[in-house]
Amino acid sequence: MDLKRFALFEELSEEERELLADGIERIELEPGDVLFREQEEGGGLVLLVEGRVRLESSRAGELGSVGPGTALGAVSLVAVGPREASAVAESACSILLLRRSTFRRLVEDTPRAACRLAEAIARDAAALLRTGLEPLVRNAVDRSQSDL
Repeated sequence: MDLKRFALFEELSEEERELLADGIERIELEPGDVLFREQEEGGGLVLLVEGRVRLESSRAGELGSVGPGTALGAVSLVAVGPREASAVAESACSILLLRRSTFRRLVEDTPRAACRLAEAIARDAAALLRTGLEPLVRNAVDRSQSDL
């Protein structure tokens, strides 16, 4: 199982990736299968190995689709909460699932690996937050300049 192809696992050692791989489940999906639904409690990290998954939200509509190498739901490993969107297989998919319960065992058994994975999750979440805030900040600056 090649976890190194996923950005969240790039900085882990080969040994740490092997420890994680032992607890990861492989799931096969057919087109139209629902991977998870919006508002369901997130139960773990989903890694898309093959295929395409469509993301959709009741608030925002269709959000687009993602392909191999995508990680979904990483925050659910460290924070309990509802999924923000639904994910549906557009084609046959091969998925790897790291459940929150498995991650918690990793925290107890190999805290260094768990900490490094948590740091990667926090780094990715912060990058998404910054990206989302950029238009808001730009808009606020534009408004303040127009008041001058």
